[in-house]
Amino acid sequence: MHIAENETMLPGWTRLLSVVVLMSTGGGLVQAAAAKAKPGQQPARAAAAHRYDLVIRNGRVMDGSGNSWFYDDVGVRNGKIVTIGRIAPGAGTKEIDATGLVVAPGFIDVHTHADEDLHKHPRAENFIRDGVTTIVTGNCGSSVTDVRGYFHQLEKKGVAVNVATLIGHNSILRAVKGDRADKLTTAQMDKAKQMVRQAMLDGAVGMSTGLIYTPGTYSETEEIIELQKVAAEYGGIYATHMRDEAREILAAIDEALRVGRESGSRVQISHFKMPTDVARSMGGSKVTLARVMEARAAGQEVWLDQYPYTASSTGIASLLPSWVREEGNDRARQVLQDPASLERVLADMRQSHEIERQRRDMSYAVISSCSAYPEYVGKNIKQIAQMMKRQREQAADASAGGGDELPEVTSREQYLAIIDIFLKGGASCVFHSFSEEQVENIMRHPLTAVCSDSGVRVFGEGQPHPRGYGSNSRVLGRYVRERGVITLEEAIRKMTSMPALAFRFKDRGLLREGFWADITIFDPQTVADQATFEQPHQYAKGIIHVIVNGQPVVENEEVTGALPGMPLYGPGRVDK
Repeated sequence: MHIAENETMLPGWTRLLSVVVLMSTGGGLVQAAAAKAKPGQQPARAAAAHRYDLVIRNGRVMDGSGNSWFYDDVGVRNGKIVTIGRIAPGAGTKEIDATGLVVAPGFIDVHTHADEDLHKHPRAENFIRDGVTTIVTGNCGSSVTDVRGYFHQLEKKGVAVNVATLIGHNSILRAVKGDRADKLTTAQMDKAKQMVRQAMLDGAVGMSTGLIYTPGTYSETEEIIELQKVAAEYGGIYATHMRDEAREILAAIDEALRVGRESGSRVQISHFKMPTDVARSMGGSKVTLARVMEARAAGQEVWLDQYPYTASSTGIASLLPSWVREEGNDRARQVLQDPASLERVLADMRQSHEIERQRRDMSYAVISSCSAYPEYVGKNIKQIAQMMKRQREQAADASAGGGDELPEVTSREQYLAIIDIFLKGGASCVFHSFSEEQVENIMRHPLTAVCSDSGVRVFGEGQPHPRGYGSNSRVLGRYVRERGVITLEEAIRKMTSMPALAFRFKDRGLLREGFWADITIFDPQTVADQATFEQPHQYAKGIIHVIVNGQPVVENEEVTGALPGMPLYGPGRVDK
């Protein structure tokens, strides 16, 4: 684990010892010249004795291909891997002793929501402490729209990780028509296509959709295909948060595949999952995975990603009927405050949650952040409805008790609590709705990469999903070491070469000579996630060193503050 600095300005006796060691290993002309130096005279260009900026020694190398590990040294110079093999002692300006550790490619997280968080928090500490060296932003249809300006700011201010971005379908729609259900006019479609084209010319890697979110949820498949055709002209991928991840999941998969086929794009299906109630009714994730493999067998390139948890996270608005927000949030608030419309909303919520999904209450939904009601963070919807009811009872009767026991509430009262929170500005929620069986089955599939679906986390702020702190470490600790769901080599492949291939990141994702030196070094015996749903603000452990483009951003489990990351441009990028 030790990092050693090999100094060039050394006392004479130390220099002599270094020369002897180097010569004993076949040091060559530079070392020989140093040996001829007169006593007390510093050899010319003593630094030339160091062939590498960084040498990693004695580690178990897992190159990211899925092959078995092997012992070798890794030499880095000018940000790239230049040697994988035995390297003479003292040949690195900086050296890492990786005895007992795994040396792997840096992890690639293809589904994040870091976006403009990186301008405020360029160290991206929750990512790098989990071994991540490259991220893809702009997922679920939401992204920056000025891709060139975004990358320029990252280059100007610096960032700890490499960053690629998708262009978001919802962000484009809001720019051309607002947050409404209206179909695009011919003029709006032309403007939307031009925005996609410009984003691809500026370096986006593809287009993303978030088809449960407004306004994309109102888009017909044909509209999405037309826009994705533009991204496909420049080699762009289609990354989708599908239209349904529950009862209509097969239809949603078919739609995603159709977009890929008819636009000529490869497809990335985001955060692939299977809710427990749906698994019971349709046979589990083996059915949805089979649909993906049928497409593969027919010659279609499709990839998956997954966060390794039994809960999802999104806004509380997703619990409302989609028609409520057809004309934007302002109109939605009017609908929810109209008594006649409210009764229709409540009836539809009952139909969706109680009858179709057979949920007895809303305790599976937990508030993770809420500016209007910070006291609700960490509480589930049923508990919040109970708290609201007790407050009403106390307001009506000052003598009403305020004991520990909360009153019983109906499903209607829970739906009204959801509506109240939405009207006060909304909230983010964590939804506990999956089983370990389905998580593990999806993880075993060879097309499934590991992702976090997270933004940059501010330590101690809110009650976020723990996936933002430990997705990779959770796979390595829980699902590899403890449960044996997949092998360590396969887990590394899912975090490195596979996502690099899906997103066409050249010279990354593998430990290869000539590739960029994005490297994660971890202890396979101790690596683990520490973040929980109850206490999410805990960094992963066992990730010892993380190197981005040849520079350590984590050393001995401590953040260095270095910002060596760079933009990763899509193939359509045109310099101006």
